Amino acid sequence: MLLARVRGRATSTVKHPSLRNQKLLVCVQLDSSGEVTGDPMLVIDQLGAGAGETVIISSDGRGLRDLIGDTTTPARWFTIGIADPTGVTLKG
Repeated sequence: MLLARVRGRATSTVKHPSLRNQKLLVCVQLDSSGEVTGDPMLVIDQLGAGAGETVIISSDGRGLRDLIGDTTTPARWFTIGIADPTGVTLKG
């Protein structure tokens, strides 16, 4: 799992069949201090994240294949959470 910032959406006229009807985000990884690190990556989003938001992403291949229902997808990253913008952490 990584923290990433959403830069915007990606669109494509030609894509793998498993990516049809999937919202694709362009995200950049964040380090522990919230600074951008690494190259942009495509992330499948089914949570409704938008530009500027901080998301939690995963590269769990099986989880992604189960999420989109396709074992042949070339996708790697998907959102598993949207970070709380207030920075408040709830304790159980």
